[in-house]
Amino acid sequence: MSDNLARRLNLLTRRSLLGNVYTGLGGVGLMHLISSGTAMADPTDWQPGRGQTHHLAKAKRVLQIFCPGAASHMDLWEHKPSLEKYHGQPLPGEEHFVSFQGKNGNLMKSPWPFAAAGESGKRISTMLPNMARHVDDIAFLHAMHSKTNTHGPGCVFMNTGHPTEGFPSAGAWLSYALGSENENLPTYVAIPDIRGEPPNGKANWSNGFLPARHQAIMMSDQKPVRNLSRPSGISSEEDFDSRQLLAQLNRKFAAANPAESDLQARVAAYELAARMQMSAPEATDLSGESITTHQLYGTDDPNSLKAAYARNCLLARRLLERDVRYVNLYCASRASGVDGLLNWDAHKTLKADYQRHCPIFDQPTAALLTDLKQSGLLNDTLVLWTTEFGRMPTHQDGTAGRDHNPDGFTCWMMGAGVQGGTTYGATDEFGRRAELNPTTVWDFYATVLHLLGFDHEKLTWYHNGLDRRLTDVQGRVIVEVLA
Repeated sequence: MSDNLARRLNLLTRRSLLGNVYTGLGGVGLMHLISSGTAMADPTDWQPGRGQTHHLAKAKRVLQIFCPGAASHMDLWEHKPSLEKYHGQPLPGEEHFVSFQGKNGNLMKSPWPFAAAGESGKRISTMLPNMARHVDDIAFLHAMHSKTNTHGPGCVFMNTGHPTEGFPSAGAWLSYALGSENENLPTYVAIPDIRGEPPNGKANWSNGFLPARHQAIMMSDQKPVRNLSRPSGISSEEDFDSRQLLAQLNRKFAAANPAESDLQARVAAYELAARMQMSAPEATDLSGESITTHQLYGTDDPNSLKAAYARNCLLARRLLERDVRYVNLYCASRASGVDGLLNWDAHKTLKADYQRHCPIFDQPTAALLTDLKQSGLLNDTLVLWTTEFGRMPTHQDGTAGRDHNPDGFTCWMMGAGVQGGTTYGATDEFGRRAELNPTTVWDFYATVLHLLGFDHEKLTWYHNGLDRRLTDVQGRVIVEVLA
């Protein structure tokens, strides 16, 4: 018998067969990892939407809590003793400063005292007693500043990295970069407040110039996904056959018109809707949560606005634990005829406005953070708190409120890869301007993308002759807040 024939016969033995089977299964497992979103790629070979990252990611998903209306940093998060010391006196060097709505009066201290919290001793407003329990897990960025002092552009800037509409939101960028981790639910969800959409509405969660399938799906406890149930009189077989025919027609048209991203998004939406007929009702059904959980969040609070926001917080947790990549959760809405009524835009009556808004925000948000931590979700979930800009340390002339201040405000991060109990940057002694380690929106998102496993300079989309980025042409990773 020749050596060649002996080698061939050896391949047919049971031992060699089992060995080859195990080797083959290893290859199948590797392919599954690559396709299911857990693989890290060489940035030069990186392909979007396949679950690959440029480097090892600390976070798998994002919860972004947004308080529209420009929540006041020196009344919530950044203690300013000089406001108390010099209350009622002119702001040095800016005695006649004219801001967004006109002339400013004198310095105005916060209506509420600040108190030290946690082992870090971080001082935050006594209007946020529940949030105070989380300060040791939060990295505060106190030297944020914006390019605009107008709510609509400010919200869009904070969400997209650009002050004009037409650019993708951070959630859309992540949807494009990573793709879905749960094919039966949207990759990106926006949860508007019961009081309405934020300033500039859907532009805050737009896909911009990215393919339309990367825009957020809107849902909330008060407005769940519509039209998921099959109409009466149509059998499941008829429904299935109709979808199959529609899919066939759409595929033919898409093949003939490859540039029609809206059509491709519509096809994807139809397919997702079919899968969501089973998954979405279960994900949005809060009735299965325990009484203890509902009490923790405050879903049955007599304050109907607080109860509605609490239910949206609970919905956000359920979406995150079902591997929705990016959840935008809003607390408050756009401006109304009365400043500060529907959002944090306290021009005239800051004390009354924040006594209305803080209780709505405090307990449900703190409960959501507690829930994420206790369940272990916080280990690979990045939590962001954002607002569009800050408020002036002075009162508006003739009022007891504060005007817009784009020159200094606070945002914070918590969760996967974040060094809790830290503070980075500061405004000046009065809270007027970012002074110590000024931080841009682009720095903020460079850090977010880094924690998600991406080099912000390499996550791009070619549009109108430029390789566009979430961080525009700027941004640096804030390594000082990384664990």
